[in-house]
Amino acid sequence: MHKQTKIAVAALMTLGGIGAWAQQAETQQIERVTVTGSAIKRIDAETAVPVTVVKMADLRNAGVTSVEQIMANLTGVQSTVNSTQAVGAGTGGASFADLRGIGKDKTLVLLNGERIANNAVDGSAPDLNMIPFAAIDRIEVLRDGASALYGTDAIGGVINFITKKSYNGGTLTLGYDSPQHAGGKGKSGSIGLGFGDLANQGFNLLGFLSVKKEDAIAGDQRDFNKRIVGGTSVNTDPANYSQGGLFYNPAAPACDGVALIPVAGGTQCKIVTPNFVDFAPKSETASGLLKGTLRVNDALELSAEAFLSRNRVSTHVAPVPYGGFVMNPIMPNGQPNPYFPTAHVDPNFDDGTAGNTAFQPSAAFPNPVNVQRGFVSLNWRDFASGLRGTQNENKQSRIVLSAEGNAANWDYSFKASFNKNTVDQNLVSGYADGDMIGEGLLEGVINPFGAQSDAGKALIAKAALKGTLMSSTGKVEIYKGTASREIGDWFGVGRPAQVAVGGEFRRENYDSHPIKEFAQLVTSSTGVDPDSTAKGTRKVGALYAEVNVPVHKTLDLTGSLRYDKYSDFGDSTNPKLSFRFQPSKAMLLRGSASTGFRAPTLFELYSSTSFTNTGGNFDNPINCPNGTPIPGASAANCQNQFQVKNGGNVNLKPEKAKNYTLGAVFEPMPDTSVGIDLWAIKNTNTISVLPQSTMFQNYQQFKQYFYFAQPGNLLSINSDCPGPKCGYVEQLNQNLGGTNTNGVDLSAQYRVRSTVGQFDFSLNTTFVNKYEYQDYSTGPWNQSVGRYVGVGPIFKWQHNLTANWAYSSFALGTAVHYKSGYEDFNPATNHVSAFTTTDLYGSWSPTKGSSLVLGVRNLFDRDPPFSNQTTQFQSGGWDSRFFSATGRVYYVRGTASF
Repeated sequence: MHKQTKIAVAALMTLGGIGAWAQQAETQQIERVTVTGSAIKRIDAETAVPVTVVKMADLRNAGVTSVEQIMANLTGVQSTVNSTQAVGAGTGGASFADLRGIGKDKTLVLLNGERIANNAVDGSAPDLNMIPFAAIDRIEVLRDGASALYGTDAIGGVINFITKKSYNGGTLTLGYDSPQHAGGKGKSGSIGLGFGDLANQGFNLLGFLSVKKEDAIAGDQRDFNKRIVGGTSVNTDPANYSQGGLFYNPAAPACDGVALIPVAGGTQCKIVTPNFVDFAPKSETASGLLKGTLRVNDALELSAEAFLSRNRVSTHVAPVPYGGFVMNPIMPNGQPNPYFPTAHVDPNFDDGTAGNTAFQPSAAFPNPVNVQRGFVSLNWRDFASGLRGTQNENKQSRIVLSAEGNAANWDYSFKASFNKNTVDQNLVSGYADGDMIGEGLLEGVINPFGAQSDAGKALIAKAALKGTLMSSTGKVEIYKGTASREIGDWFGVGRPAQVAVGGEFRRENYDSHPIKEFAQLVTSSTGVDPDSTAKGTRKVGALYAEVNVPVHKTLDLTGSLRYDKYSDFGDSTNPKLSFRFQPSKAMLLRGSASTGFRAPTLFELYSSTSFTNTGGNFDNPINCPNGTPIPGASAANCQNQFQVKNGGNVNLKPEKAKNYTLGAVFEPMPDTSVGIDLWAIKNTNTISVLPQSTMFQNYQQFKQYFYFAQPGNLLSINSDCPGPKCGYVEQLNQNLGGTNTNGVDLSAQYRVRSTVGQFDFSLNTTFVNKYEYQDYSTGPWNQSVGRYVGVGPIFKWQHNLTANWAYSSFALGTAVHYKSGYEDFNPATNHVSAFTTTDLYGSWSPTKGSSLVLGVRNLFDRDPPFSNQTTQFQSGGWDSRFFSATGRVYYVRGTASF
């Protein structure tokens, strides 16, 4: 057994032994709950599928204020996209679930058993920030494939957020989070009201509203981003400049200046950017849910539910870099340019173009001034305009109308839901009209090497721009009907067989586009193509059925089948078989085998082509093989960022999967439960793009994706694309290789009722035995367990151990969270250490429904472990996807019911 698991189990059993010292004679069975993953209504909630149930009351005591925090506490989740990825990236501030680490688009997220609209930025999955937090009663996590019931996206599993069905009274909760270190303070509040009694009055109306605000953590408010020199750039202030050869900087070789560092050779400088990049964004979240239920009679219940969520995420990164702009030695009025450098400049420099017409009219400079011989190319960073600030505003809404009841011995449910998600990406500071900045540099108004004159300040201020850059909308309309009933005791075992049948019709629409007029002005500072759009629509019809048959007093068999028909790529049929064997009250064995699929999203199918830079520096495979330029080729062909063509692919096929589970639950004595579940997933036809490193390193195999500009076999460095001078690498969506992963989920719960209070202990552990994937269909298998490979690592072990004590109106609790270490991005120089944090809280409940909670998260103030990866925007020695920058946080929560 793994060392950390031994420690956790030993702690669990030791604490249990202490509590058993005063155990009372009267005990009860641990409470069971209804399980997500079946269409059959049943009294017996223990089905053949593994489900983790999370109660919101426990999470609120632990200081949890967001769904993103909940995901961080689930051991089966290995998410790689959270709110921090909004910093410097186009995620829209979204946070996603990722069961088993096979991709956010392969975990189905439901609200009260129904889909919500996917995040509109890329259409891949729902944004967890959009779930109405205050109204959640519990969360059911199905740790098994479920395409046979739910259709697409349920390969890794299903996370079902379940709100209160009815509520009577009122509740008010206020909270405050105060990190020990600067930044990251949080305020939260929620109110709930409800009246009416379904059983006695035949109706209930409830409403919940919650708000939360969390301050940003700026890049200079934590020191651990200085562990390594990361986030370096040649775009500096004062600027680096060149005439087609080496870079020079007036501050070299000492490079004294804001965040500057010297570079080998002593002629240029680089800037180190982490101090200008937020560790965590500022967020403002508000959500509300309103639900009304009317019991017409014993056979019919009508309900209407509406929710609206809004999340604003604000981020800051380093000032805009301007590369490729030029400066002339002579201004348009014929006078010498006062800012033109004198050192390392050849006044007779000629770019080789007849008549020296290198500076042709373009979208950036439709009316260029006369370019003189001797111009220099600049790599400048616009500190005068300040940090680049963005604000992503994400809105989610849904209306659900439903009718449920019983007729002719059938339990039926009919639902219609209307879902919409809108994301606006706004530029709020630091951005400017690239044409005006370029003209100001060219004409000698802006000084790229020092302080600005009044004219330079005025021009930069005039060039400043604010506005909406991108707007994305996703809509999902669903009509669904399900009916189930008992159909007889076929095998005479004392329990009837049960059947459920259902159908679904779904219409999806997706539209993401830049605001063209504004995007044209900031293309040079954002890289967004003003003409790029992603738009598509589809219709989906589905039929499904489920049959549960008791074949023995101890054995049930369940079969499910679903057929989906898509209007834009075809159909898919997915079966599932499972068993539930309970030879005694103290033992339950279960298992399942199923197939699954994920349909390509509308974004993956229909997004228009666009051009951007490669994510890293590469060598032109023809002009700079093995890092050495061929005769006549410039050094610009080596270790540079080149143009990449992105876009959709209407010929995509769905991803396919096979899922297997085998598990057991033991209750050796009352109030004690131990569970073990083995799981395996085999995924094929993975929809993604060929990694850029794979294409450049295996050029002969993938040369069909390289489009060189002629003459010279050039790949474009600047934005010459599209156009006749455009050389690029094509990186469209494709069906690529496969993913195989398997592992074990372990759980243990123990409750002791004693004269000194009630003790509850819980351990949840996930062990990943294998995780391998291919970059392309015939490629080698990359092993990721405990190793940073490709986009990141897969954690071999994740543990959550909790212990709670309650007596009268008082309670104490602690939670220990553990992630195992892994080989780093550069394994030769570092192994990322295992990471453990401990939370502690205490509560007092003077009256029923009212409480005061005081607690601390990350009790020992652990900094994120060191990592030498530099792929995340928050570089400098840590990985923002897996570890929080906040540190120790003190919190208080107060709840009053009325």
